[in-house]
Amino acid sequence: MSSALATADSRTRLLDLLAAGGARYRLLNHAPQGRTDLASALRGHRLDQAAKSLVIRVALSSKRRRYVIAVVPGDRRADLAALAALYAGREASFAAREVAEQLTGCVSGCIMPLSFDPELEVIADPALFTHEEIFFNTGRLDESVALRTECYRTLVAPRVAAITSGT
Repeated sequence: MSSALATADSRTRLLDLLAAGGARYRLLNHAPQGRTDLASALRGHRLDQAAKSLVIRVALSSKRRRYVIAVVPGDRRADLAALAALYAGREASFAAREVAEQLTGCVSGCIMPLSFDPELEVIADPALFTHEEIFFNTGRLDESVALRTECYRTLVAPRVAAITSGT
């Protein structure tokens, strides 16, 4: 499957999820951007309102691993040791770009803070829920969504755990 087709499918699935759940959201078109800080500036919101999504590989043993989407505020960093500990893993690292794109159906730089794969758990840091609205790409570099945080929490139902370190 091509990247463009996968991205279109992920975007469509996101919009279908939002519509079916009666979510309150706005779509924002902007210049293509995959960096959280620059995308936040284009969208006109504070960096801590961005839902930065990272695909993390957790090594459970020498032969077993698990992938998760860690969702953190844009002004924070994922704490890999905390993510490894959450799964009683040996270590955690960022997934290879190709793996992240295959698992999420999104190109790097616009991975959404949700999963359509039941094996790919979403973990959100509690600091994300201090805002009324969060912002993230729709699976495209040139389009984002501003979504009510309560709608995100209800529709995505992420596991909530402290998974960040400071800026």
